[in-house]
Amino acid sequence: MIAVPEVRLDSITFVTAEHRGRVVVAGSHGGRYCGYVAAKAGLLGVILNDAAIGRDEAGIGSLDVLAPLGIPAATVAHDSARIGDAEDMCARGRISHCNEPARRLGCEPGQTCSEAARRMSSRPAPDVPPEPPGGEEARFVLRPAGDGRPAVIGCDSASLVRPEDESHIVVTGSHCGALPGRPGYGLGVRAHGAVFNDAGGGAGIARLPVLEAQGVPGAAVAAASARIGEARSTWETGIISAVNDLAALRGVQAGMTVPEFADRLG
Repeated sequence: MIAVPEVRLDSITFVTAEHRGRVVVAGSHGGRYCGYVAAKAGLLGVILNDAAIGRDEAGIGSLDVLAPLGIPAATVAHDSARIGDAEDMCARGRISHCNEPARRLGCEPGQTCSEAARRMSSRPAPDVPPEPPGGEEARFVLRPAGDGRPAVIGCDSASLVRPEDESHIVVTGSHCGALPGRPGYGLGVRAHGAVFNDAGGGAGIARLPVLEAQGVPGAAVAAASARIGEARSTWETGIISAVNDLAALRGVQAGMTVPEFADRLG
């Protein structure tokens, strides 16, 4: 059987109906929601970034979501390829974790991303894609506006940001890496402030200067301190590891909590 070339997407949220039955290499973190998206899209297999694995192994949560559905899934090590960059994952990424359906196809840690994708592509597509479990991302108010303070809006993914968030602080579960396919994109609006997950640092905080250029004070929390993909965890347990200059000018610094970030911004 001739392997079908993998699809390369900088974010798993870019999948469309035309990707059904294909193997996708996506620059997204390997959290549970990304597994849900892969299953809902009817993908043949998926490779994501382990985002430094992080608190409660949230960075590889998608593997457990997809294993019972028989969908092969793997992650590349965050220090082997840039998060948010599917081309770099295929060029340099090394597999760090696989679920059992992927292992049965010969995928294993240490393998190149491209080799793992080729092995996943070797299996026939199921006649009926498995039904994905529930796993929608959420959007909610973490702190209401009042006494001259902006509201703090929690978005499990930056894709949930709305135009009306421009005057508020946005706390996300998304990684803080830049997307090569969307240069200049930091956040959908010029928010009062924004917080992301550092996904292990390095390329995982490349969005901070982009946010600054957008006029948004930004910070990232350490992957080990909060579950990636979960805004509530970012708010409740996240410890800031990196900030941009706009946030630093407001007194925000590494070691602070996210509520402290919100207090400094007013």
